[in-house]
Amino acid sequence: MDSVLLSRMLFGSSMAFHIIFATLTVGITLMILLAEIMRLIKKDNDYTLLAKRWTKGAAVLLGVAIPSGTIVAIMLSLLWPQFMKIVGEVIALPFQIEIFAFFLEALFLSIYVYAADRLGPVTRLIAVFFVAFGAAASAILITNAHAWMNTPRGFELVDGQVVNVDPLAAIQAPSFFVTAQHVVGTAFMAGAFVLASVAAYKLLQNHLTQRETTYHQKGLVLSLIVALIMSSFTALSGHETAVMLYEELPIKLAASEGLFETTDNAALTIFGTPSVETESVIGGIEIPGLLSWIATGSTDGVIQGLNDFPQDEWPPLFIHTLFNVMVGIGFILLGLAAIGCLLWFIRRKHTELRFPKWLLASLVASGPLAIIGIETGWIYSCTGRQPWTIYGIQRTADAATNSGNLGILFFLFSVLYIFLLVLTGLVMYFYFKRNPVSDEFTTQNETLQS
Repeated sequence: MDSVLLSRMLFGSSMAFHIIFATLTVGITLMILLAEIMRLIKKDNDYTLLAKRWTKGAAVLLGVAIPSGTIVAIMLSLLWPQFMKIVGEVIALPFQIEIFAFFLEALFLSIYVYAADRLGPVTRLIAVFFVAFGAAASAILITNAHAWMNTPRGFELVDGQVVNVDPLAAIQAPSFFVTAQHVVGTAFMAGAFVLASVAAYKLLQNHLTQRETTYHQKGLVLSLIVALIMSSFTALSGHETAVMLYEELPIKLAASEGLFETTDNAALTIFGTPSVETESVIGGIEIPGLLSWIATGSTDGVIQGLNDFPQDEWPPLFIHTLFNVMVGIGFILLGLAAIGCLLWFIRRKHTELRFPKWLLASLVASGPLAIIGIETGWIYSCTGRQPWTIYGIQRTADAATNSGNLGILFFLFSVLYIFLLVLTGLVMYFYFKRNPVSDEFTTQNETLQS
């Protein structure tokens, strides 16, 4: 394999590993904040316990996110030296600010974890607010650099030299706002679905006491409400992303839909496989006019096709499949959250709020599905920019290192990431198994009585 492909594989696998922990940290810290707010509103200590136990999980996730993020940062410098030359001069500002956002997150998480019992209700809420704020700010600032790679601004490249640098123009890349809101929205959604998945799994167990059932149902309902709001927001921001692609990256929009010829009343094509030979999507289901309507607001809108662009600039056409998987998972999750919230609303005044087993079983799968959706979305976003690292400015082949032995590094890091995934899962499993929520109820009662 050539060094460019190996660089992409090595960096891609590192990002795929890191994004799991970074995304869940952002999503779960929001859930902790909301649990603390619910505690103040309802004066219900079950929400205190939810926040406490979710924090234990978030701390483990952050413990893996920090070193994996460091690895990603190092690999950027080592695997993409020509890319980093431009980044260092043009778009370094969000990376520098992100350090302070991470510092804020880590500092207040330490305060919250080790001193929460000694803090008053308002101070406690302020601490966890800054944890959630720092996590979300970190995601937004990193997304800023990613958005700039898709729609670069704020500099010129003359004879290989970076000139006329405007850092403020760079951070205001046209795709930044819509990309940032989509990234943060999906992170909040994924965190809510993962916690809903855990609560649903617990509720499927037959040996639960009524006290435990009530506790887990509170966690499930809160998670489902957030999941419904955020999955709806994600769908709306996904629509805005399509509009942005139409305006800024029409070739990526065309590849996403397997559209070869420029046309009005362009159909949205679901499923199928784009074929260069037939210039069509084989096996696809077309919905006439929908792509034009989504991108332009009118079924008469003209959508550029791939044939308007040089073929050596086409993204890999398998991004059509990635796009379908990402959107399909999004709508499945939206449907599950809507059904769950509807059932809760109908039965909210019942003494025993019960969810049917078929829905609980489906919700158990929602957490893994959300993570697959996140991974697919990031692969789609980055692959859809190919063959460019900085769109229209620097090709991936020109940005990559020429160093050898990358195949060995890819193998070693792949083994390491698999090991860490398994280890993290085992740590979570055994910690919560040895510290069941029933023990927390006993400790909580003793504290209240004293």
